[in-house]
Parts: sequence; structure tokens; C-alpha cells
Amino acid sequence: MVTNTSGKKKTAVARATVREGEGRVRINSQPVELAEPEMARLKMLEPFRIAGEDLRSKVDVDVKVDGGGFSGQADAARTAIARGLVQYLNDAELRDAYMEFDRSLLVNDVRQSESKKWGGPGARARYQKSYR
Repeated sequence: MVTNTSGKKKTAVARATVREGEGRVRINSQPVELAEPEMARLKMLEPFRIAGEDLRSKVDVDVKVDGGGFSGQADAARTAIARGLVQYLNDAELRDAYMEFDRSLLVNDVRQSESKKWGGPGARARYQKSYR
């Protein structure tokens, strides 16, 4: 059985494929162990830590991530992997465990950065004005 899922964070989009296997986790065709920085790698592997490492040895996960920066990509990949595992195993207990740990494991974060407006250096800040 093969399961396809996706996850989003900011402008990053991750698409994960979960299938029966022997524990390979690949991000953009590279083993997750090569992912840098280390915090991003740990974040991507969080779903396995909650589900138990014995689960990782039973499945192969392929993730394709594009858009955004490394942090957004890590969060998007994490969501895609968690959703894929829940869908692949069809396990309500695992779903509840993910929800209890962190809701963003299964639910996309819709927040985006606000675009810059005229009359100031950023989205909300305005240029200073001088009276003297």
C-alpha cells in the first residue's frame, strides 16, 4: 500500500510518499541524515520519535520539498510525514498522540508574511516625519 500526503508552512510545500520498506527516509532524493542544519533534521524526524522508532524500520518515506527556506521546508516535511504515517497505518491512537503533542503535525499553518506597503520600510512600519 502506498500513501501520498502533503504539508505546507509559509511558502514551502512538501509532498510525502509512504510505502512498505526498511526504514529509508529521503528528503529531495537525499537521506534525511544529510539534511542540514541539525535542528531541521530533528524536526523532520519528530513524527517517528512520537510514533516509536520501531515503526521507522517498517516504512520508506520519500519527501519532495520546494519553496521557502530551510525552516519552513522542515516544518512542511514534518507535517507531510506525520499525515502520511497516520493515513498509511489508519491508526486513530497515533493521530491522537500527534494532536496531543503538537497540532501542527497534522494541520497546516496558514500564516504568511504580510506584503510590504507604500509609505514605509515594511508591511506596517511607516517612515518617520520631522516637524523641525
